Amino acid sequence: MNTTDPVEFLDDTVRIRSHESTEEMRDYLLENVSGTREHPSGCVVAEKGEGDETVVLNSHMDTVAPHIAYGRDGDVVRGRGSCDAKGPLSAMVSAYERFDAVDARTVRLVVSPDEETLSRGLHDYLNAEGGGFDFAVVGEPTSLDVCTAAKGRFEATVELHGESAHAAGDGGTNAVSCAAEAVGRLESIEPSYDELLGGSRLTVTRIEGGETPNRVPENATLRIDRRPVPPETAEGFVSLVEESLDGIDCGYDVRLADRPTPFLEAFRTDEGNGHVRRFRSAVEEAVGGTCVRPFGAATEASYLARHAPVVVFGPGGIQEGDGTPIAHSEREYVGVEEVRGAAEALTRFLNNE
Repeated sequence: MNTTDPVEFLDDTVRIRSHESTEEMRDYLLENVSGTREHPSGCVVAEKGEGDETVVLNSHMDTVAPHIAYGRDGDVVRGRGSCDAKGPLSAMVSAYERFDAVDARTVRLVVSPDEETLSRGLHDYLNAEGGGFDFAVVGEPTSLDVCTAAKGRFEATVELHGESAHAAGDGGTNAVSCAAEAVGRLESIEPSYDELLGGSRLTVTRIEGGETPNRVPENATLRIDRRPVPPETAEGFVSLVEESLDGIDCGYDVRLADRPTPFLEAFRTDEGNGHVRRFRSAVEEAVGGTCVRPFGAATEASYLARHAPVVVFGPGGIQEGDGTPIAHSEREYVGVEEVRGAAEALTRFLNNE
């Protein structure tokens, strides 16, 4: 196939099921994108150029469930992954293949296998290879806006320990009552604010407790979703929760959800950075305009931002202007001209056009 044509690549890859296994997507990349190899981390990688400046193009090959079959409606491609993130990936592959300023810079294409779950691939790749790059572009659906920041995502569990007793008596310490009080305390935590990202957000997403209807419940559990802004860390979030629960009638334990990779922390890249300004100019020249804004979800850009300035960019959107979901929804789609525009912008940036 012609990998310089992003729409042909998109048509092919949206047909590939990648919600349960990325094996077929991996094989497609290895067979069709020049110079690709499978890294021990599971990422598919390629490198081109000999310049001192190194730019990383990163997107992901996995999608969420369920699979939604490919469809074409004029200039719109529909199906699972069309915008998240095979549209952005198609643009990046096209730009990588068209990159010819090999003396000016080195370009690395790094395609993650599990961005939608635990991000083991990119985490292990960066651990093995280190930083060693000057700028990164992460391919996600931004409606062709240049996104220089994003909130992170932490997840924690609060276990509350009371004292069981018969419900007919006066004894015991009700862990479910403690959980109700804990929810109020957690929801009253003052948000942290970032000039660009706005306020942090904390949401109690699940409550579990009690065993039988005639006993005072001894245990209850809360699940918490946290969307932090810089400079909050996962450990700082745990401390914040513990402080808010101080003095509650029950004993409690706060712990981060188990995962083999670090949580995605918030990141923010300086809009005045030279790479960012040059990238924005390339996008404006290619598509006639863009804006700089935060991205609306946590991404693997968090890992890359620990090493170098990073932006998030790509065709398609997470949602419509009225909030109707696009990505991860049954109606997922991307516009063909947006995909072509993203590919042109990336190519202009890489080739100094």
